[in-house]
Amino acid sequence: MAKSKNRMKNEINASSMADIAFLLLIFFLVTTTIAEDKGILVKLPPWSEEPLVELKFKPRNVYSVLVNAENQLLVRGQQMKIAELRDNTKEFIANPTRREDLSESPTRAIISLKNDRGTNYGTYLEVYNELQGAYNELWEEEALRKYNVGYSKRTNVKKRAVRNALPLVISEAEPTSYGTEN
Repeated sequence: MAKSKNRMKNEINASSMADIAFLLLIFFLVTTTIAEDKGILVKLPPWSEEPLVELKFKPRNVYSVLVNAENQLLVRGQQMKIAELRDNTKEFIANPTRREDLSESPTRAIISLKNDRGTNYGTYLEVYNELQGAYNELWEEEALRKYNVGYSKRTNVKKRAVRNALPLVISEAEPTSYGTEN
Protein backbone atom coordinates (compact mmCIF):
# COMPACT_ATOMS: atom_id res chain seq x y z
CA MET A 1 0.00 0.00 0.00
CA ALA A 2 1.23 3.42 -0.85
CA LYS A 3 1.35 6.17 1.75
CA SER A 4 -0.72 9.22 1.04
CA LYS A 5 1.08 12.54 1.16
CA ASN A 6 -2.15 14.38 1.82
CA ARG A 7 -2.61 12.64 5.11
CA MET A 8 -2.99 15.03 8.07
CA LYS A 9 -0.49 15.01 10.90
CA ASN A 10 -1.65 14.90 14.53
CA GLU A 11 -0.85 18.46 15.67
CA ILE A 12 -2.66 20.98 17.82
CA ASN A 13 -2.89 24.47 16.47
CA ALA A 14 -1.49 26.66 19.29
CA SER A 15 -1.30 29.94 17.44
CA SER A 16 -4.04 31.59 19.53
CA MET A 17 -2.82 30.27 22.92
CA ALA A 18 -0.55 33.30 23.45
CA ASP A 19 -3.48 35.63 22.77
CA ILE A 20 -5.67 33.78 25.27
CA ALA A 21 -2.94 33.84 27.94
CA PHE A 22 -2.42 37.58 27.38
CA LEU A 23 -6.17 38.26 27.70
CA LEU A 24 -6.36 36.23 30.92
CA LEU A 25 -3.38 38.12 32.32
CA ILE A 26 -5.02 41.47 31.58
CA PHE A 27 -8.33 40.25 33.05
CA PHE A 28 -6.71 39.25 36.35
CA LEU A 29 -4.66 42.45 36.56
CA VAL A 30 -7.76 44.59 36.07
CA THR A 31 -10.08 42.67 38.41
CA THR A 32 -7.67 42.01 41.29
CA THR A 33 -7.75 44.40 44.21
CA ILE A 34 -4.57 44.95 46.15
CA ALA A 35 -5.00 45.30 49.89
CA GLU A 36 -3.13 48.29 51.25
CA ASP A 37 -1.85 48.58 54.79
CA LYS A 38 -3.48 51.60 56.35
CA GLY A 39 -0.99 52.22 59.13
CA ILE A 40 -1.55 55.14 61.47
CA LEU A 41 -3.52 57.99 59.99
CA VAL A 42 -1.91 61.19 61.21
CA LYS A 43 -2.56 64.68 59.92
CA LEU A 44 0.79 66.33 59.35
CA PRO A 45 1.24 70.09 59.49
CA PRO A 46 1.63 71.90 56.16
CA TRP A 47 5.14 72.52 54.89
CA SER A 48 6.49 75.96 55.64
CA GLU A 49 9.72 77.71 54.72
CA GLU A 50 9.35 80.10 57.64
CA PRO A 51 11.54 79.53 60.69
CA LEU A 52 9.89 77.67 63.55
CA VAL A 53 8.51 79.74 66.37
CA GLU A 54 9.19 78.10 69.71
CA LEU A 55 6.02 77.98 71.77
CA LYS A 56 6.06 77.97 75.55
CA PHE A 57 3.59 75.79 77.41
CA LYS A 58 2.91 75.44 81.09
CA PRO A 59 4.55 72.22 82.28
CA ARG A 60 1.30 71.14 83.91
CA ASN A 61 -0.41 71.01 80.48
CA VAL A 62 2.24 68.76 78.87
CA TYR A 63 1.92 65.00 79.30
CA SER A 64 5.35 63.75 78.26
CA VAL A 65 5.69 60.08 77.32
CA LEU A 66 9.21 58.80 76.68
CA VAL A 67 9.92 55.29 75.35
CA ASN A 68 13.54 54.16 75.62
CA ALA A 69 15.54 51.56 73.67
CA GLU A 70 14.51 48.84 76.18
CA ASN A 71 10.82 49.65 75.46
CA GLN A 72 10.25 51.09 78.94
CA LEU A 73 7.91 54.02 79.49
CA LEU A 74 8.70 57.17 81.43
CA VAL A 75 5.55 59.24 81.83
CA ARG A 76 6.00 62.69 83.37
CA GLY A 77 9.17 61.48 85.08
CA GLN A 78 7.63 58.27 86.48
CA GLN A 79 8.03 54.73 85.17
CA MET A 80 4.76 53.25 83.98
CA LYS A 81 3.46 50.09 82.34
CA ILE A 82 1.65 50.33 79.01
CA ALA A 83 -1.47 48.80 80.62
CA GLU A 84 -1.72 51.82 82.98
CA LEU A 85 -1.15 54.44 80.28
CA ARG A 86 -4.73 54.85 78.99
CA ASP A 87 -6.36 55.50 82.36
CA ASN A 88 -3.54 57.79 83.44
CA THR A 89 -3.81 59.76 80.18
CA LYS A 90 -7.59 60.12 80.58
CA GLU A 91 -7.13 61.43 84.11
CA PHE A 92 -4.50 63.93 82.94
CA ILE A 93 -6.65 65.28 80.10
CA ALA A 94 -9.99 65.47 81.93
CA ASN A 95 -8.57 66.34 85.39
CA PRO A 96 -11.91 65.58 87.09
CA THR A 97 -10.62 66.42 90.60
CA ARG A 98 -9.01 69.73 89.49
CA ARG A 99 -5.53 68.75 90.69
CA GLU A 100 -2.80 71.35 90.28
CA ASP A 101 -0.36 68.89 88.65
CA LEU A 102 -2.72 67.86 85.82
CA SER A 103 -3.90 69.84 82.78
CA GLU A 104 -5.83 73.05 83.30
CA SER A 105 -8.50 71.96 80.84
CA PRO A 106 -8.90 69.35 78.06
CA THR A 107 -8.43 72.07 75.43
CA ARG A 108 -4.97 72.90 76.81
CA ALA A 109 -3.72 69.33 77.29
CA ILE A 110 -0.83 68.32 75.04
CA ILE A 111 0.49 64.77 74.75
CA SER A 112 4.21 64.72 73.91
CA LEU A 113 5.45 61.36 72.61
CA LYS A 114 9.16 60.78 72.19
CA ASN A 115 10.83 57.51 71.22
CA ASP A 116 14.35 56.20 71.06
CA ARG A 117 15.58 55.02 67.68
CA GLY A 118 15.98 51.55 69.26
CA THR A 119 12.34 51.34 70.35
CA ASN A 120 10.47 48.37 68.89
CA TYR A 121 7.80 49.35 66.40
CA GLY A 122 5.31 47.12 68.21
CA THR A 123 5.89 49.03 71.45
CA TYR A 124 5.52 52.34 69.62
CA LEU A 125 2.16 51.18 68.21
CA GLU A 126 0.98 49.96 71.61
CA VAL A 127 1.81 53.30 73.23
CA TYR A 128 0.22 55.29 70.39
CA ASN A 129 -2.90 53.10 70.49
CA GLU A 130 -3.26 53.63 74.24
CA LEU A 131 -2.95 57.41 73.84
CA GLN A 132 -5.48 57.40 70.99
CA GLY A 133 -7.71 55.03 72.97
CA ALA A 134 -7.76 57.47 75.90
CA TYR A 135 -9.14 60.17 73.60
CA ASN A 136 -11.65 57.74 72.05
CA GLU A 137 -12.99 56.86 75.50
CA LEU A 138 -13.15 60.52 76.53
CA TRP A 139 -15.03 61.38 73.31
CA GLU A 140 -17.48 58.54 74.00
CA GLU A 141 -18.06 59.73 77.57
CA GLU A 142 -18.52 63.34 76.44
CA ALA A 143 -21.02 62.35 73.74
CA LEU A 144 -23.00 60.29 76.25
CA ARG A 145 -22.96 63.19 78.72
CA LYS A 146 -24.00 65.82 76.18
CA TYR A 147 -26.29 63.91 73.82
CA ASN A 148 -27.19 60.67 75.67
CA VAL A 149 -25.94 58.72 72.65
CA GLY A 150 -22.47 57.29 71.97
CA TYR A 151 -19.87 59.15 69.91
CA SER A 152 -19.95 56.73 66.97
CA LYS A 153 -23.73 57.19 66.56
CA ARG A 154 -23.57 61.01 66.37
CA THR A 155 -23.74 63.14 63.25
CA ASN A 156 -20.53 64.70 61.95
CA VAL A 157 -21.53 68.10 63.33
CA LYS A 158 -21.98 66.74 66.84
CA LYS A 159 -18.82 64.65 66.55
CA ARG A 160 -16.95 67.83 65.67
CA ALA A 161 -18.44 69.56 68.73
CA VAL A 162 -17.21 66.73 70.96
CA ARG A 163 -13.74 66.84 69.37
CA ASN A 164 -13.61 70.62 69.85
CA ALA A 165 -14.37 70.17 73.55
CA LEU A 166 -11.66 67.48 73.78
CA PRO A 167 -9.15 68.20 70.97
CA LEU A 168 -6.67 65.45 70.13
CA VAL A 169 -3.18 66.93 70.39
CA ILE A 170 -0.36 64.39 70.18
CA SER A 171 3.03 65.91 69.47
CA GLU A 172 5.73 63.53 68.30
CA ALA A 173 9.29 64.67 68.88
CA GLU A 174 12.25 63.62 66.78
CA PRO A 175 13.55 60.25 68.05
CA THR A 176 16.75 60.31 70.05
CA SER A 177 19.88 58.35 69.18
CA TYR A 178 19.98 54.67 69.99
CA GLY A 179 20.24 54.08 73.72
CA THR A 180 20.07 57.72 74.83
CA GLU A 181 17.16 59.63 76.30
CA ASN A 182 18.24 63.23 75.72
